[in-house]
Amino acid sequence: MLFENISILDENLEYREGVFVGIEDATIAYVGDAAPADADRFGRRIDGRGKLAMPALYNAHAHAPMTLLRGFAENLPLDRWLNEKCWPFEAKMTPEDNYWATLLACAEMARYGVVSFSDMYYATPERARAVCEAGMKANLCEGLIAFEPKPYAEYPIAAQNEEYVRTLHGSADGRILIDYNIHAEYTSNEQVCRDIVALLRENGLRLHLHLSETKKEVEECRERHGGLSPVEYFDALGAFDVPCTAAHCVWLSDADLDILDRKGVFVANNPVSNMKLGSGFARIPEMLDRGMNVCVGSDGMASNNNHNLFSDLYVMGLIYKGYALDPAAVDPRQVLAAATRMGALSQGRADCGVLAEGYRADICVMDITGPQWCPLTQPLYNVVFAGDGSDVVLTLSDGQVVYERGTWPRIDIERARAEVQARAERIIAEL
Repeated sequence: MLFENISILDENLEYREGVFVGIEDATIAYVGDAAPADADRFGRRIDGRGKLAMPALYNAHAHAPMTLLRGFAENLPLDRWLNEKCWPFEAKMTPEDNYWATLLACAEMARYGVVSFSDMYYATPERARAVCEAGMKANLCEGLIAFEPKPYAEYPIAAQNEEYVRTLHGSADGRILIDYNIHAEYTSNEQVCRDIVALLRENGLRLHLHLSETKKEVEECRERHGGLSPVEYFDALGAFDVPCTAAHCVWLSDADLDILDRKGVFVANNPVSNMKLGSGFARIPEMLDRGMNVCVGSDGMASNNNHNLFSDLYVMGLIYKGYALDPAAVDPRQVLAAATRMGALSQGRADCGVLAEGYRADICVMDITGPQWCPLTQPLYNVVFAGDGSDVVLTLSDGQVVYERGTWPRIDIERARAEVQARAERIIAEL
């Protein structure tokens, strides 16, 4: 397709008007201020007046099947939330439950301009099937909880992961990638962690974990490991010597920040989830000042309630101003970079996250004719603080339409909604 006379956020997230953007196969093939000489080769033409094209969003930390738990586990701190609500519910979930919940999550994310997400959960083949059918991308890791002090190879998940890497990693033209997972310090043991790190070094794969989400988690880790924080503990095990996305990172010391900065860890900020669970505020302004790799995630629907990542961007751009007592803390360009290019890099997708020639055609298009968009004095501020995911009218993943004006070309949305509703009701009745 060819967008004509559209406004864009370019490779530097600079606002430009009257631009022509040509998509060919999965790639952005043309970006220019005039129509390409061979415009007919692009096929479908779209009048871009009153529209903004920007890089699509990358959700750096999600639990897509937890769509089934939306509204179920409310008003509880993390430890009770997990033990009293989430884990008993999840124990009742079948692989097909995971498939339908993931499919609906894909529809919701695509509706709000997200094309790719890093997902930590179970039933990886079923989640991969849903992502492929939706036309989206995902880094999938099978959730690991390892309380028994035995080698990783003796856990059934070891053989499962080996199979997933062999059969799914790089499938669907690279849209599906397999990561490894350590759920958290408090749900694993040292031997398993060392074994996984060794595997990752050998295979060149990525690690996804929860890190220092709550004050209680950090205090109990120090008690268990001779005063080491979760960051210091995982660093001692070599976890940050492989490509790593660490979700939350709320309760960090100065020494922790130094480690994550030095090791180039991708910090997946989850501002809505952290506030909703009463976990606290990550030190995002300091991380950004250091030039650390900060991206953004929704977390699961039991601790966020929606996959509208633009809501998370609004919160991320806002709360740290109040927290730091500094109205200049965290500007919209930093927020948008976290949700686009940095999110793509956290997934190892170097050819994604930028609206420029040669990159994957992952684009969301927003209608900017609504009253909340006027005037466009500083467009980036409008995107983060005035606009919303509901303004998205078109989402492209690898140049394919995955959402357009209330329709999902690849998803039977009514069936997905009905399946998720019925399956959630069944599980709740069984508890």
